[in-house]
Amino acid sequence: MNRNSHLESKPSRRSFLQPGFWSAVDVPTVVRRRIAAVRKHAQTAPGYRPCVVARLLFLAQIAVGLATIGRPESCEAATLPVGFAETQVASGLLQPTAMSIAPDGRIFVCQQGGRLRVIKNGVLLPKPFVTLAVNAVDEGGLLGVAFDPNFTSNRFVYVYYTANTAPPHNRVSRFTAQGDLAVPGSQRVILDLNNLTNSRHYGGAIHFGRDGKLYIAVGDNDVGTNAQTLSNLFGKLLRINSNGTIPSNNPFFSTALGKNRSIWALGLRNPFTFAVQPGSGRIFLNDVGQSNWEEIDDGHSGANYGWPETEGPTSDPRFVSPVHAYRTGSLGSCAITGGTFYNPPIRMFPAGYVGTYFFADYCGGWIRRYSPSTGQVRGFATVIVQPVDLDVATDGSLYYLRREGATARGAIRRIRYVGQ
Repeated sequence: MNRNSHLESKPSRRSFLQPGFWSAVDVPTVVRRRIAAVRKHAQTAPGYRPCVVARLLFLAQIAVGLATIGRPESCEAATLPVGFAETQVASGLLQPTAMSIAPDGRIFVCQQGGRLRVIKNGVLLPKPFVTLAVNAVDEGGLLGVAFDPNFTSNRFVYVYYTANTAPPHNRVSRFTAQGDLAVPGSQRVILDLNNLTNSRHYGGAIHFGRDGKLYIAVGDNDVGTNAQTLSNLFGKLLRINSNGTIPSNNPFFSTALGKNRSIWALGLRNPFTFAVQPGSGRIFLNDVGQSNWEEIDDGHSGANYGWPETEGPTSDPRFVSPVHAYRTGSLGSCAITGGTFYNPPIRMFPAGYVGTYFFADYCGGWIRRYSPSTGQVRGFATVIVQPVDLDVATDGSLYYLRREGATARGAIRRIRYVGQ
C-alpha cells in the first residue's frame, strides 16, 4: 500500500503541485492560508507523518519565496500533547550519549568521542570541560556524567568512560571544576572495571542516590553469564562511596571479593540509563533487551533481574520481574534509552504528571510515561530522532537529548507546559 494512500483518498485536498493551487494576486497571503489549511487537514488524517508533511509544505514556501533553503522546524520538533511546547536549547553535538543538569543550571553533555561539553545560558561553549582519551569503538567512549551531592562546595564532577588502554576497560573518574573547565591534573580514578572482551553492552549511566552513594550501571559486555556471577562487575548495578571505597552495608560485601563487593544488584543485560527519584530515592533501571523485551526494573539492594535466564516479565521466584516491560519492535522500538522521574522542586506540568516516570526509546523516537502508583503507561512525545537521555530541570521543564546519527546534529530540546 502506498504510504500516502490516506492523502489520496481525500479528493477535497489539492496538492500544491496541482495547477491553480498558487493562483492568486496576493500570493504570500494565499500561500500562508493554503499551507495552514493543508496542515490542519493533514493532522486529522490516519497515519499522519508530521515531518513528511512539513517538508512538502516547506518546499512550497521555498518555491514562492516565503522560506529559504534549510530544514523545516517541524522536522526538528517533537509531536507533543495539547498544552505543551518545546524549544531548542543547543545543537551541534557530535554523537552525544548522556547529559546531566548541574545545580547551577548548566548542562553537561557527554560526546562519545571523549569530550564533555558544557551548555551555559543556552549556549554550547566552544571549549569542552575536559577531553578524555577514550576507546570509542562500537559502544565505547564517554558514556556518563554526574555531580557530587556537595558540588556547590567541592566542585566534583564524575564521569564514566572507556579508557583507551590495552585491553580497554571502563572507568569512573572524578574531576574538579573551576568555572566551566576541569582543573588541570585534577583527575582522580575512582573505579577501574574489568577488562573488556567485547565492544558492546557497556551500560554507562551514573547517578548519586539519596544515600549519597554513587550508583554505576554496567552492561554484561555481551556475555550473558557475566550477569549471574559475583566474580566480575559486568551486568550489575554497583554502589560505592564518592571516594571509591565500598560501603560495608552493600548486599554482597561479605560474600564477594575485592571490587566485586561493590555489586548492589545483578542480572542485567545493558542498563544504558537509570534514574533516582528525588525525595524517595527510588531507582528505576532501563535494561535494553536482546530481542523480546525492554524493561524498567525497580532497583533493590541484592535484587537479581534474571538475565540471561529470563527476559521481560517473569514468575520465577528467584528473580525480580520488571515493573514495566514492552515488546521490542512495538511502536517501532528497539532500545529503551532515557529515563527520569517527574518530581521537580517547582512543578510546571499538570499535577497528574507528578511522580510519573518518563522513558524513551532510541528507534521508536518517542517518550512515554509510566505511573508507579497505577502501573498505567501513556504516550507523551513522538517524532524524536534517536533520543538517548532525559532529565528534569529545577523549574519543572523536561529536557531530552537527541543523538541523530554520526553527524554533529545532536541536540538538546526543552519541553515546557504552556497551558491549554
